[in-house]
Amino acid sequence: MVVSSMASPLCTCMFQTPGRKMMPNSSKCRNRGGFKSMMNHIESFEEFFGTDSRRFCIFGSSRTRRLISRASSSEEVMAKKKPLTEQRRVVVTGLGVVTPLGHDPDIFYNNLLEGVSGISEIEGFDCSQFPTRIAGEIKSFSADVWVSPKISKRADKSMIYTLTAGKKAFADGGLTEEVNRGLDRSKCGIIIGSALGGLKICTESVAALNVSYKKITPFYVPYVSTNIGSAILAMDLGWMGPNYSSSAACATSNFCILNAAYHIKKGETHMMLCGGSDAAVIPLGLGGFSACRTLSKRNYEPTKASSPWDTNRDGFVIGEGAGVLLLEELEHAKRRGAPIYAEFLGGSFTCDAYHVTKPHPDGAGVALCIEKALEQSGVAREDVNYINAHAASTPTGDLKEYQALIRCFGMNPELKVNSTKSMIGHLLGAAGAVEAVATIKAIQTGLVHPNINLENPDEGVDMEVLVGSKKECLDIKVALSNSFGFGGQNSSILFAPYK
Repeated sequence: MVVSSMASPLCTCMFQTPGRKMMPNSSKCRNRGGFKSMMNHIESFEEFFGTDSRRFCIFGSSRTRRLISRASSSEEVMAKKKPLTEQRRVVVTGLGVVTPLGHDPDIFYNNLLEGVSGISEIEGFDCSQFPTRIAGEIKSFSADVWVSPKISKRADKSMIYTLTAGKKAFADGGLTEEVNRGLDRSKCGIIIGSALGGLKICTESVAALNVSYKKITPFYVPYVSTNIGSAILAMDLGWMGPNYSSSAACATSNFCILNAAYHIKKGETHMMLCGGSDAAVIPLGLGGFSACRTLSKRNYEPTKASSPWDTNRDGFVIGEGAGVLLLEELEHAKRRGAPIYAEFLGGSFTCDAYHVTKPHPDGAGVALCIEKALEQSGVAREDVNYINAHAASTPTGDLKEYQALIRCFGMNPELKVNSTKSMIGHLLGAAGAVEAVATIKAIQTGLVHPNINLENPDEGVDMEVLVGSKKECLDIKVALSNSFGFGGQNSSILFAPYK
């Protein structure tokens, strides 16, 4: 007797005939090419069992075989019609920032070049009972030109920063309302993420719940979500392409940038606004990170508290803000005469799979991420001569990243490495995008900003590699920007001058 069973459309079959052994999960019966492949597998079984064996197979009826034959023919036609995907180049055509050092990319970067610190005592609330009382807090900010009064009144600051930085990048890319109306807006998308989302509105809603659920604002659920900034921005611009957020702790921005570039390279979109935003300089944010024991307690010297690679560092300084890039397919950008600031070459992300907050002891996840980014981008390691490091001023993380960078690029005598966080603190989900803006401005200006507060370098750290206390000239060939996050999230992205 012949027994035939099928557990799934993958055609996992099992046959038995007198005098023959069972053949579970035969490689001849696994579908690797759609319906046509299924037919080939059936024909191979006919050769093995004889022409009459068809009546024992689930595909044995003449009606079923006719259906499969039609599907196979249809698949062949579709395969012939499907065009080959060309390699589409992605460029940066717009920049937008909201940071402790300014809300214009040029002002922001000029302050970085001059070594100005944006870290100070917190003024937004009474933090006298907290062990940390300093932050990269935004002191002066108005969204009047960019955000409607109705939304400004209801929304969390992280969402307001998203809308502001996003519209600034939009305008910086030469896009006006008139130009926007002429775009194919089904091919324009937005991916702007957040590590913590609407933390303030969440805090307020929990307080309201302690009185009564009736006191909770009806805007709580939509406005606490990490995707709402991208969604509202799309409504304002009428952009109907891919729209979502990605949350990967402090690597969020780079994940969003990489996903946005993917949509362009696949031909799904012409342009994408992408980046990250966070506003955690509030009691719950400060208290939460204080409980993790990750923050600097150098309250008496705020401007010196963030000190990557310095032996006296005692933790990172929390910051707030947003960064947004306008990525665009090269030919589309050229047709509309857009400004091209740099070319996005590619990147990668990995996971340490080791610890919630600690980096992998040998930096394996970081090194793997960098290697994959180089491979995916087709970039030779000797061409990378500038790195904007994650370097958040943590006792372990800074050194592990440095060691991974030296393993990958240590043979390059031109290599220069710095950390934007030494001046603005750690902007969490916004960090990667804001630092990407700094990286692109370095490519534009030929100047890399200093590492401030690096007075006593870690043992084994080469000060010829790290940028000193003053800005330096550098003809950047390829620039790498790293962002890492809790949970072992690693991300690396690569930019180069457009040629």
